[in-house]
Amino acid sequence: MQDVKTKSLSDYRKFCKEALDDDFLRQAMDNFATAYRANRINAFADVNERELIGHIADAKDEAIQRLPELFEEFKAKAEAAGVHVHLAKTAREANELIAKIARDNDVKKIIKSKSMTAEETHLNHHLESEFEVVETDLGEWIIQMRKEGPSHMVMPAIHLSRYQVRDLFTDVTGKQQDSDIQKLVKVARRELRRHFAEADMGISGGNFAVAETGTIGLVTNEGNARLVSTLPRVHVALCGLDKLTPTIHDALRVLKALPRNATGQALTSYITWITGANECATTTDGKKEMHVVFLDNGRSAMAEDKDFSQVMRCVRCGACANVCPVYRLVGGHKMGHVYIGAIGLILTYFFHGRDKAKNLVQNCINCGACKEVCAAGIDLPRLIKEVHARTVEEEGHPLYSTLLGKLMKNRKLFHTLLRTAKVGQVPMKDKEGFLRHLPLMFFKEHNFRALPTVADKPFRDMWKEIEPRLKGSGLRVGLFAGCVQDFVYPEQMDAAVKVLEKKDVQMAFPMDQSCCGLPLQMMGEMSHAAEVAEQNVSAFDPAEYDYIITLCASCASHLKHNYPKLLEDNAAMKVKVQQFADKVIDFSSFVRDVLGYDTDDFKTVAVTEKTTYHAPCHLCRGLGVKEAPQDLIQKSGLDYAKADEEDVCCGFGGTFSVKFPEESRELLNKKLDNIKKTGAKQLLTDCPGCVMQLRGGARRRGDSIKVRHIAEALAERLK
Repeated sequence: MQDVKTKSLSDYRKFCKEALDDDFLRQAMDNFATAYRANRINAFADVNERELIGHIADAKDEAIQRLPELFEEFKAKAEAAGVHVHLAKTAREANELIAKIARDNDVKKIIKSKSMTAEETHLNHHLESEFEVVETDLGEWIIQMRKEGPSHMVMPAIHLSRYQVRDLFTDVTGKQQDSDIQKLVKVARRELRRHFAEADMGISGGNFAVAETGTIGLVTNEGNARLVSTLPRVHVALCGLDKLTPTIHDALRVLKALPRNATGQALTSYITWITGANECATTTDGKKEMHVVFLDNGRSAMAEDKDFSQVMRCVRCGACANVCPVYRLVGGHKMGHVYIGAIGLILTYFFHGRDKAKNLVQNCINCGACKEVCAAGIDLPRLIKEVHARTVEEEGHPLYSTLLGKLMKNRKLFHTLLRTAKVGQVPMKDKEGFLRHLPLMFFKEHNFRALPTVADKPFRDMWKEIEPRLKGSGLRVGLFAGCVQDFVYPEQMDAAVKVLEKKDVQMAFPMDQSCCGLPLQMMGEMSHAAEVAEQNVSAFDPAEYDYIITLCASCASHLKHNYPKLLEDNAAMKVKVQQFADKVIDFSSFVRDVLGYDTDDFKTVAVTEKTTYHAPCHLCRGLGVKEAPQDLIQKSGLDYAKADEEDVCCGFGGTFSVKFPEESRELLNKKLDNIKKTGAKQLLTDCPGCVMQLRGGARRRGDSIKVRHIAEALAERLK
């Protein structure tokens, strides 16, 4: 069990910094993350991934609504086969029930195979005062001896080096051990063998509980679960209610995704199905005593929650951690309590309490990588933000977020403040559009990037001068600027107008629009975020436009996906917000797919200097746009050089970079290092927030690369 003993966000940041200073952990996580991405792609090469995930999600949702019925069906079938079936309402009840089973059977030694549900209940801690308990999964055995919790749901000891394991095994055996991995495995096998032979009781988890047959399914790579469930005279399987599945067909469907998503394997080494009590020569009746303990621990209530019922789909593959840029930096002990990764941030709130979750949920950069790979199609980023919002409601809104919410919902006051900043920044402004001195000069951890100045003239003040005077029946679009491109980077909007004007697009810029409100949602200020959403939807009459275009990937994703959710209980806005969301489109998709820009629209003279691209998280994952920008770069005659991990987060994340500057800095440096390796002189992207992060970071590092929005590059290349 890892316990995040941090009350304040400041304490939690210091806790995370321990991991940032661990060079081995950082290198191990980097190596794993890079290899995992390639292995997963290969594993799903012959599978329609989206279709499979959709089928799993649908089947899981159906099962979630039938949990009481499925439990009764499983219970009847299993008991008919000689199995004792129990239902524990709480973690403590489950632990006491298992301890009683052990006492009733005069158990002295218990062996266990990997079970996250047992970690959830802290079963070992409960049993170890009365029984000898030995974990038999290699990783679990290692962390048990180190008195740690797992740092990954599938690979619990991923945070440890072979040298650390060698030293541990040396202490355990009393003999100096070699650091060769195969030799260490042999040591573990030798040490564990006697425990298998001596154990009176085996405890396993359960990946599946098949209702139609009363069968438990186990998915493993080491084979120890088969020994745990067959050798001792008593076997207890501990399963969450969410593992109930109607048929073997449903379980096999999940098996097509689970190993591919967890470790990049087409299939794990062992798939074990247990129906009924096995034979056992050491008992009087020749039969093993078998128990299945189902744990509720809030699952039944979660199944009825309209927002969080989808969490019950989770198959515990751990993929959400595998692709998470923050997990990659700090590891599972810093990004989880028992359950880790994106799903762990949510489950911690429900299973282990608000106090342990409140800081964890803020350490999400909202990049969407977890959602993209989730084997059950869970909208993890949205649910993490919802947990944060609930904790804020329960504990009270911080003063800074309350004030920002009040400010941003008052458009005129917010814009007046931005205009005032233009005057106040003069003493700190340099000739290149950066602040010479960080205003927060007493917070040196934020000085890893140069900050931009507020523009001399916001886009809204430029609009009357540059508005195209086009007439006719061409496409009519509404331009959504957001606050950054309106007041900080108006030149990006100006460039977009030139690109659209070339194709005779009629444009309008509603003056009542404001910030999209995403920062408020990230801070848990849901009511204020909803008010801002209503203001923006009201500013645009969807019936007047064919499309609503934004050059900000984060704004586009928020407007399209979050606005309908924010206003779903607003009867007056429900239809209008959906019409609005349906018409939102990002700049690159509009230019390529709607306007049909091609090589003939750009200058024929090619550019010899290389240009690379950073794919914003909310564009490539939030909107699923993965080819349009790169295609336009090449069609415009620019020499495109793809960077390593082009679609991995740059570390901005809006308010994330303010709350976790150390992590933001590390992600930024990794991104800039990959960009530098391309030899490109120009870096393009589709998000002003990414421009701010990357341009400011490059400036601070002294990297000689021009960072721009793709609209600016395309406008320059027009014939």
